[in-house]
Amino acid sequence: MPDTQSRDREGAGEPARDGSRTPLHRNAKRACNPTAFHSDDVPAAYLITFTCYGGWVRGDKRGSVDRHHNQPGAVVLAADTNRVNGDRERLTQPAYKLDETRRELVLKALREVCQHRQWPLFAIHVRTSHIHVVVAACEAPERVMNDFKAYSTRALNRSGLDKRDAKRWTRHGSTRRLWKCRDVEAAIRYVIDEQGEPMAVFVDRSAVVKLENELEAATRERFAQTDGQLPKIVPPG
Repeated sequence: MPDTQSRDREGAGEPARDGSRTPLHRNAKRACNPTAFHSDDVPAAYLITFTCYGGWVRGDKRGSVDRHHNQPGAVVLAADTNRVNGDRERLTQPAYKLDETRRELVLKALREVCQHRQWPLFAIHVRTSHIHVVVAACEAPERVMNDFKAYSTRALNRSGLDKRDAKRWTRHGSTRRLWKCRDVEAAIRYVIDEQGEPMAVFVDRSAVVKLENELEAATRERFAQTDGQLPKIVPPG
């Protein structure tokens, strides 16, 4: 468990389905429509998860990741009491927890950054020790996660509830790519309905319908520009 705040890399290329790394849309405006760039190598959305400092250490029985086990589909770390104890001993402050007031502040901050960046937002669930967000963006998910942490930290600092140098987030997190509308719907169900008692929650299920329409329109436009043949669009099952 690193003692430092998040140091996620910004501007990294998107891993394609074949494992290669494709360049980002570097010339695109930050405020853009992610579906305008949708292709087989660009996800429809992301499921981003990050945890509070010290609240979910490596080897936790609930499942955890490290630098060698952090890719989508990778096997999570097995429960390891020795590793849990070792990471907890290296903490430089008590594990950070989000109470009700802090959860609402973070929820508001996450919605604000999505509105400011014009990132289509599907769902948020801020819990005591971790945060889930389903969002679409033109930027790499690491960049999105960094913005989420930065806006949340700013909101908490302004509240005066913590010391300004408090360590709140673990390094990096999980950035799962959602390729199809059905993947987005499944992620929303997981974030909203499968986390136990609801805490600080936002959900816009109607946004999935909008996403379906935009992806269909983008697909038709691409085919029309290539050979004029419009494919039959099959709604996600």
